[in-house]
Amino acid sequence: MDTQEADTNVPLTDVVVDPAEREDEEVSQATRYTLTSYGADYPVDGLVKRLRRGDIFVPDFQRGFVWSHAQASRFLESLLLGLPVPGIFLYKEPDTQKLMVVDGQQRLQSLRFFYDGVLRAREFSLKGVTTELAGRTYKTLSEEDRRRLDDAIVHATIFGQDTPTDDRSSVYMIFERLNTGGTPLHPQEIRSCVYRGPFNDLLRELAALPEWRELYGPASPRGKDQEIILRFFALIYDAANYHRPMSMFLNEFMDSNRRLTRVSREQLSKEFAGTVQGAVRWLGASAFRPEGVLNAALTDAILVGLGRRLARGPIENPQRLRDAYGRLVADETFKKAYTKATTDPTSVQDRLRLSTEAFASLA
Repeated sequence: MDTQEADTNVPLTDVVVDPAEREDEEVSQATRYTLTSYGADYPVDGLVKRLRRGDIFVPDFQRGFVWSHAQASRFLESLLLGLPVPGIFLYKEPDTQKLMVVDGQQRLQSLRFFYDGVLRAREFSLKGVTTELAGRTYKTLSEEDRRRLDDAIVHATIFGQDTPTDDRSSVYMIFERLNTGGTPLHPQEIRSCVYRGPFNDLLRELAALPEWRELYGPASPRGKDQEIILRFFALIYDAANYHRPMSMFLNEFMDSNRRLTRVSREQLSKEFAGTVQGAVRWLGASAFRPEGVLNAALTDAILVGLGRRLARGPIENPQRLRDAYGRLVADETFKKAYTKATTDPTSVQDRLRLSTEAFASLA
């Protein structure tokens, strides 16, 4: 038995997902939605109470509070002066009845921080505002101004999805469209909110595995490394139902197993860990970087083919795996499938088929 291990000492900087996929993701679906929405006018003190209780919550994926001290102060000043402010957008979770912030995080966080009296570990006093309000904290506002702020109204649009009934894809679409200012959100950042639950938590845990970090490189702050893990699961379990765009296919699989009722935590963990450990040990991280950077399409194909083989038992001769890999990546059809139109159904099915066939007969 060959116990030689592949060299995994490769540079892991500037890890990117194959850019050939970007134009493929422009394909849109013709899904039509029926939404129920209504307006609600909340007094500010009521919003703060709900935020503190968690009845209104900011999803984990949001990139934190980015407003400056002056920006937050100016928002509060507008409320204190009786000026209109933009509304907020909330999604009502059908299972918990909690309200998830889709748009308005900075405004709501500004309110809570001011009422709590702390902004970035410092006392939150108003800055860059009118003279009579400058330097005031919530506690040092006059009684009249405190009542004025407590009673100020922020309008909220609250919505839920009626149809389709078997997913929550409209929430994903609304996030994608509302969060277009500044740095656009990556699809996995949105998924981690819309489909939050045990499966999303498991993706984060698996992304921390040492072997995955060795294969992928430094953790992605945008969740791209978690997305490739999701691709592995979606393709190994649902490749027969694959369709473009890839992002919607991944949404559907993540939603279908959101609470790990379709495929268990134990099964997913064992399958992914075993596949990645074998990939790194026997093939090395460089096997997924044909041009020096991680190629997502090549990665999903190799991992799915290897995972399908390992489901039958261990590979006794790793050298045969390395040889099979060499023949596979030299195949022109396979190369085309991971470099051109990589999310096209034909490309996806071709590379998964060829990878599966390449590893299937290994002892």
